[in-house]
Amino acid sequence: MRRTPMALALLLAVAGLTACTDAAPPEKEAAKPAASASSSAGAPAPPACDARASWRPTRGLEIPAGSYMQTIRDRGRLIVGMSQDTLLFSSRDPFTAKIEGFDVDMGREIAKAIFGDPDRMEIRVIPRSERINAVNRGTVDLAINTMTTNCTRWQQVDFSTVYYEAGQRLLVGKDSPATRIEDLGGQRVCAAAGSTSLENIARVNVDPPPLAVARTDFGACLVAFQLGEVQAISTDDTILAGLAAQDPYARVVGPRFTEEPYAMAIAGTHRDFTEFVNAVLERMRADGTWAKIHDRWLGDSGPAPKPPAARYR
Repeated sequence: MRRTPMALALLLAVAGLTACTDAAPPEKEAAKPAASASSSAGAPAPPACDARASWRPTRGLEIPAGSYMQTIRDRGRLIVGMSQDTLLFSSRDPFTAKIEGFDVDMGREIAKAIFGDPDRMEIRVIPRSERINAVNRGTVDLAINTMTTNCTRWQQVDFSTVYYEAGQRLLVGKDSPATRIEDLGGQRVCAAAGSTSLENIARVNVDPPPLAVARTDFGACLVAFQLGEVQAISTDDTILAGLAAQDPYARVVGPRFTEEPYAMAIAGTHRDFTEFVNAVLERMRADGTWAKIHDRWLGDSGPAPKPPAARYR
């Protein structure tokens, strides 16, 4: 099996910078068996819902006394849960040690709407498996972390309107004959623990199905791929593009086999804040801010498309 020491060294260097910044360290994650994310297959289906529909921003960008936005303002900073290994969306620059990307800039716009200053944002690195727990415990005000909104998750947290449309694809070695997920029946395919990607791998309709392998995050999946512990990685195409950019021996293949609408997770007890965030997103769609952020981070994929249209309950 090939080795890519340069990409591996860079990835480990990025991970090693965690203690060198003012971002809070990741919360400790309990050990999970590799197949844990797919164990929900036998669980009852959630009630039908429009997972893309969020709460209408009835008060716009107002910050009334007693609102959760006022609580954030009184604290002096917005606390956002993010990853540090999702290149182009939220990844740590190995030279500056700062986390940057599309998701980071989305959070900065919310901080700007509350404080008039986009720098009044604190990033807390959280594993994907802990995003919902962190929101509900109040460890973070919201999670902006390439997170797919769906009806199961709506039973646990509220979501903003959709801010980005992605879809799940496949990353393999350049010498692999695989061109779609169905070509990897019986082979080990990695995704992050707690992600919908891991569940989607286990649902692929082929006999035998791919073997879903969980790692703490997609950076760990890339390391496992480079060490030959897994044959492929499967997740949102946006994340795979960042992983492929770190490994010259990897390529992204196949059509999208899922829809992954990204939204921001917020505790259900803070509906006023969800409405406020949706007002910020409305403003960003209308004044061109969303397109500018897209061009800054994702411009290599082509001109900015129209941002996802808001849908409300």
